[in-house]
Amino acid sequence: MIVAFITRLSHLVAVFAVIACLSFTLQGSRAPTLIEQIQESGTLVVASRNGPTTFYEYEQAYSGFEYVMAEAFAEYLGVELEVREIDGLDQLLNAAVNRDIHIAAAGLTVTPRRLEKVAFSTPYMKVTQQLIYHANSSRPKSIEDVIGKQIVVIANSSHAERLRELKKQHPDLTWEERYGVEMLDLLELVHTKQVDYVVVDSNSVEMNMGLYPKAKSAFALSEPENLAWALTKTHDRSLLDATNAFLSQFKESGKLADIKQSFYGHLGHIEYSDALVFTKRLKTRLPKWEGALKQAGEMYGVDWQLLAALSYQESHWNPKAKSPTGVRGFMMLTLSTAKEMKIKNRLSAMQSIDGGTRYFKKLYNRLSEKLNVKDRTWFALAAYNVGFGHLQDARALAQQHGDDPDKWSDVKDYLPLLAKRQYYKTTRHGYARGWEAVSYVENIRNFHNIIAWQEAEKEELTKIALQEEPEENIIFNSSVSNALAETIQTQSL
Repeated sequence: MIVAFITRLSHLVAVFAVIACLSFTLQGSRAPTLIEQIQESGTLVVASRNGPTTFYEYEQAYSGFEYVMAEAFAEYLGVELEVREIDGLDQLLNAAVNRDIHIAAAGLTVTPRRLEKVAFSTPYMKVTQQLIYHANSSRPKSIEDVIGKQIVVIANSSHAERLRELKKQHPDLTWEERYGVEMLDLLELVHTKQVDYVVVDSNSVEMNMGLYPKAKSAFALSEPENLAWALTKTHDRSLLDATNAFLSQFKESGKLADIKQSFYGHLGHIEYSDALVFTKRLKTRLPKWEGALKQAGEMYGVDWQLLAALSYQESHWNPKAKSPTGVRGFMMLTLSTAKEMKIKNRLSAMQSIDGGTRYFKKLYNRLSEKLNVKDRTWFALAAYNVGFGHLQDARALAQQHGDDPDKWSDVKDYLPLLAKRQYYKTTRHGYARGWEAVSYVENIRNFHNIIAWQEAEKEELTKIALQEEPEENIIFNSSVSNALAETIQTQSL
């Protein structure tokens, strides 16, 4: 009996050992989860559309609302980010369906039709679909008011889906779907009266209202809708769970609100064109920094008055200035530019003036010596704002269209085109808020003229004092600054 019991016990032990071994083998040989594959490869692949609300090149790097979030997620996973540009909305979603990418991040609205194809993350923003009309035409108040009119939307968009829903109640409703356009392009169509109405998302209206002021929101076509990232539909929820955990943490930490403020709460470059403020600060702020600006100008061969105008446009001569996009200091240097110029403290006015002057001179020197000095200067200023690569893209567009790429008066007409998909998709550096660079240069030229005139007036008054000219001449000359200050509002380009 004892022998039989021992034999049976030995048999059971052997069986359990085999089961344990098989279990360990099966566990060790299981297919890695999607998140494990990503961490093993070291790369998160995100598809997006190159554009104003998604991603674009800025300051020799990438930026954009979707890009900043995707970059933060890649950092959260401890991997590198790879962004793949895909134009069409259907192609973008199909890339997720076919597992060609990990995530599609392009301001995608969660819709019932799309939920049949892909899985969506936790929403990160809500938008409404807005019907846009021209400010000089009658404002439509309901969908009945636009029946029979020309309405244009992006092909395969959530806007087209919404119109199809509305058509069930309004059979006579018609619209046109266009491929290869951005919401920015649609706003321009209304602004220039090429079409009656378009439908775009509320966040696009907010971001671009300054560019096309005649394109106004009439009413919302939808209730607030969720924007989210699209992922492959699969039983493996590891990536989706990680994405949702990240978005939840990103929101709770306040970082999501911060980047919303950066891209939507501060639209465009700050315009410092109020003549009263400027003339006041000519007296109260500029004298404090005049010596440093003159020193930097002399050291690097740059007109100090141009540096004064540039720094006023950037910071209002405030050494502690900070923009929502992260540029800081007297010359508003980005982190990458400060690093390039070996500036350790961007809030040091002296370091900022030195670094900003050297950076401007570097941009100036990258341009051909064959250029007219003035054109070369305006180009360098534009590059300081929008980036050298984008400036070169605008010059290339000018040349392609038969205009002179070496003349600012021609190139300034092409910089705004860098915000239009039909143009920027053909350029090397993609989307840019090129119209801002034009306003930027215009403002600096105006500020420069006023500063130069003020300095000339000082010299004239000094001469008058020395020569003891009649009092009426002094009165005439001292009134010059008031008249010239008004030119800050004019178009001098």
